[in-house]
Amino acid sequence: MNRWLVYARERFPLAQNGALIAAFSASAIAFSALVRGAGHFPAWYLVAAGFASSFLMFALLRIADEFKDAGDDARWRPYRPVPRGLVTLRQLAFAGAMCMGLQLAIALAVNVRLVPELFIVWAWFGLMSAEFFARGWLRAHPVVYIASHMLIVPLIDWYVSSFDWLVAGVPAPSALGWFLAVTFLNGLVVEVGRKIRAPQDEEPGVETYTALWGRRGAMLVWGGAIACNVALATIAAAHIGFARVDLAIFGALALGAAACGVMFLRSRRAGSGRRIEQMTGAWTLGSYLFLGIVPLGVHVLQ
Repeated sequence: MNRWLVYARERFPLAQNGALIAAFSASAIAFSALVRGAGHFPAWYLVAAGFASSFLMFALLRIADEFKDAGDDARWRPYRPVPRGLVTLRQLAFAGAMCMGLQLAIALAVNVRLVPELFIVWAWFGLMSAEFFARGWLRAHPVVYIASHMLIVPLIDWYVSSFDWLVAGVPAPSALGWFLAVTFLNGLVVEVGRKIRAPQDEEPGVETYTALWGRRGAMLVWGGAIACNVALATIAAAHIGFARVDLAIFGALALGAAACGVMFLRSRRAGSGRRIEQMTGAWTLGSYLFLGIVPLGVHVLQ
């Protein structure tokens, strides 16, 4: 058990990921409930089941990355858990199978109609794990690579939102599309933000977006994704009557992100990229809280 705790601390921090995934999943269910006019908090067990399914799915993505990066890790990053023998790929495969088994059990326990939705997410996950059978081509076209992999984020949120609308026996709300667009861009913000490094923090064989596009290019993509998300999130918020408040919140977060970006570009100190990663977490957490959870709470209290 101790080795798995060490692995989680290094590769999938439970507290940090748990908080973001909780906001991610609860926001999807809350937004769905708002736009379909439910007018009340979803049942606690649906929120808990949605969180558990999301958490297990992101754990699966972490495990899949271990397989995908096994060769590069063995060559360039022997300090990571798999190359140094803390856990093996076989053990990770067993853990992944357990995650999928638990996801299926949750879906069957909540509502059997969730199972086909889960299979759709698994199908895309399987294609991602196989690099869409075009690893070389995708690696040569990084924008397509990122976009194809980030689609898993709105797919997970679609599945989690179905714990509300599908279980309630109603069609998926049309406004949910705006929310899913926000989650796609949030996935991009997280993906780019966690791979921005100061020059002296770059490692041989480690693919970062600062190495790929340069410091300024990486910051433009990261900041551009946040700016676009302010617009999309405001449109989504308009469907739940929260546009003015959310525009102020998202605008403040975007200004904070811009300040972090300027400071990063002006600094060349080791570790300066951590500020971007921290701001990424703040943006993601704030956007999910104020796009579903807080508005639903206000609506219920009124």
